[in-house]
Amino acid sequence: MAQNRRLFLKLAGASALTLVGAGAVFTATRTPVRALLPWETAMSGAHGHPRLRALAWAILAPNPHNIQPWLFELVGEDEVRIWCDLDRRLPATDPFDRQITIGFGCMLEQLRMAAAEAGLAAQITPFPEGAGAPRLDDRPIAHVRLTPADAAPDPLFAHAAIRRSDKAPFDDRSIAPDLVAALLEAAAPRHETALIADPDGVAALRDLTWRAMELELRAPAPHRESVDLMRIGRAEIEANPDGIALQGAMIEALNVAGVITREALADPASTAFSQTLGMMRAQIYSAQGYAVLTTPGDTRAEQLETGRDWLRLNLAACGLGLGFQPLSQALQEYEAMAGLYAEAHDRLAPGGGRVQMIARLGYGRVPARTPRWPVESRMMA
Repeated sequence: MAQNRRLFLKLAGASALTLVGAGAVFTATRTPVRALLPWETAMSGAHGHPRLRALAWAILAPNPHNIQPWLFELVGEDEVRIWCDLDRRLPATDPFDRQITIGFGCMLEQLRMAAAEAGLAAQITPFPEGAGAPRLDDRPIAHVRLTPADAAPDPLFAHAAIRRSDKAPFDDRSIAPDLVAALLEAAAPRHETALIADPDGVAALRDLTWRAMELELRAPAPHRESVDLMRIGRAEIEANPDGIALQGAMIEALNVAGVITREALADPASTAFSQTLGMMRAQIYSAQGYAVLTTPGDTRAEQLETGRDWLRLNLAACGLGLGFQPLSQALQEYEAMAGLYAEAHDRLAPGGGRVQMIARLGYGRVPARTPRWPVESRMMA
């Protein structure tokens, strides 16, 4: 392990030289250009049909592990039926498909916003044939009809092209109380949303979210599920532009050297695993604030609405220059997380309700775009 660590440090130091000469060319060519084209397609309005233009934006919405579980069926001249690809779920970390459903809520809200930009109202009927429980099934998630409307575009949509989940450490700037108020006002969430930026509250949530993250990284089945969804380097990302993208010249060099591989990332005794722990801890302990979304119950409708609120909060944070990253491990329903799940609810919802999502807030850089499958690949025949 010591030898691997020396190799890791040697390669990490050498990676600083990739900005010089031929190294700069190598770094530039590591960008998965093809996997990022869906962003350009949406922004250019390349699709002529209004439904496809709205869907091209919808697929850029955040979703758990970037699994992109949606399937679209065009119906008639102005309708879309939306289904879950049941092979794109997360049974180890999301055994009841709650997080997947929240992801569909994010996608539906972004579809609604994109339609409004084109002067169309999206009439969304959630679960038109009923909702699957305890897991989603082959019934549709939503039916959408787009009709001409005079409604004003949503101002939050202006940030859709630069919305990201920021996985890097934040700097040490605190979040001012007036910014907290502005964030809530801009997002206008449907359900209870708490923004925590006081030092004691932030410290407590740093501790809670770190313990939940470490538990998940050490829980064999949940961690293996994440590792299996990692795409290491440009070739893997472009072949499968979903899952967790690990990209860049240093990542690829370490992969070639055998330091960053799926086997190493899954092995708690490896250098790659210990480095991952350190990076995750640095991210979490740099949080300057937290957003907590809670619903009265835990119905499928409330999960969809949580997703809509989550997207709006993410866009509003982006518009205010704040980084935003989901840190909801403590809210997951698998057995090993039960103790921290109870602790999270005792702290964050002492009066009852279901805490649906937790986000880390702070100031940082603008992250790279997340790879996506093109909208055409998500269409049903």
